[in-house]
Amino acid sequence: MSSLAVLHASQLITLAGPPRARFGKELGDPGIIPDGGLVVADGKITYVGKTPQIEKLCQHDTEVVNARGCVVLPGFVDAHTHLVFAGSRLEDFESRARGETYEQVAKRGGGIQTTVQATRAATEDDLFALAKKRASWFLQNGTTTIEAKSGYGLTLKDELKILRVIRRVGAETPLETVPTFLGAHAFPPEFRENHVEYISLIIDKMLPAIGREKLAEYCDIFCEQNYFDVENSRRILTAAKQYGLKLRMHVDQLTNGGGAQLAAELGAITADHLEQTAADGITALAKTGVQPVLLPGSVYALGSKKYPDARRMIDAGLAVVLASDFNPGSSPSPSMPMMLSLAVTQMRMSPAEAITAATVNAFIGIPRLRSG
Repeated sequence: MSSLAVLHASQLITLAGPPRARFGKELGDPGIIPDGGLVVADGKITYVGKTPQIEKLCQHDTEVVNARGCVVLPGFVDAHTHLVFAGSRLEDFESRARGETYEQVAKRGGGIQTTVQATRAATEDDLFALAKKRASWFLQNGTTTIEAKSGYGLTLKDELKILRVIRRVGAETPLETVPTFLGAHAFPPEFRENHVEYISLIIDKMLPAIGREKLAEYCDIFCEQNYFDVENSRRILTAAKQYGLKLRMHVDQLTNGGGAQLAAELGAITADHLEQTAADGITALAKTGVQPVLLPGSVYALGSKKYPDARRMIDAGLAVVLASDFNPGSSPSPSMPMMLSLAVTQMRMSPAEAITAATVNAFIGIPRLRSG
């Protein structure tokens, strides 16, 4: 049996504790072992402890890594990504640099619609090649598992194509993927004047097909002004439950529109973004145990100063999660270390809280046996 020992880590972060999300003061206790070590046998961590204890377990053929001066911690679990897309949004970036807002870019046909056009034109193999390359970026930045959304197809054929690519990435790369259907990301141009018909397409065609093929575990929606309002979000997500899909939601990113309260009402697993969420929305999430997934990368890349109120959420007893929101338009970085840095410098989270939010708390929302 092959084995590997990591010894003399200045800090070995174990996240030891109960098999549940961490709340309040628990977020600040990541289970640090000074001068720590661990043993890996056949790809599984078998022992964790102080280096002198671990050294006694080493065999003559154990490969040893000296981690002196280093921090050793579990792999990141990125609980909000848009992995599969074609094209770029460089023009959008330049437009925002000149002073346009996210909403203004979208109204003139940029934003999500730019990526939809490019993604529809790409084949499944084209998209897989792009996604496989991006998977390597996540791995290089210490991420072992991602939640990955569709949402850049907005037709039945193209949404299924994206979800199949997500499944292939999970099967053919070391990066584990958890698929989410996000057909309610925006109204496609062909339905710009007929929102009711597009919502019917999602409910009557897309959700049944995804349920039959078991291509997704979650259904997400962009619950936001000028996208999907609270009532339409409720209709779509209620239908999604009938096909066995658990719920995640984009809420209160641009406006405080009651999305957090809807997430609480529907029993969503997560409510993501929350930049504009007020105290009553935070209270609603806390009462129902919905996990807030905070996305500082999108705030940073959009040039905003309005970060979600992480401190208030932690103080309210919420199991805060950090994620990258990797996407071509508003958060083009797969780096979870960058997200932790933003959480500490801009959201007043401690380093320990940020690590917990990006590992065990994220894992609880998308549990996988080989995560971390």
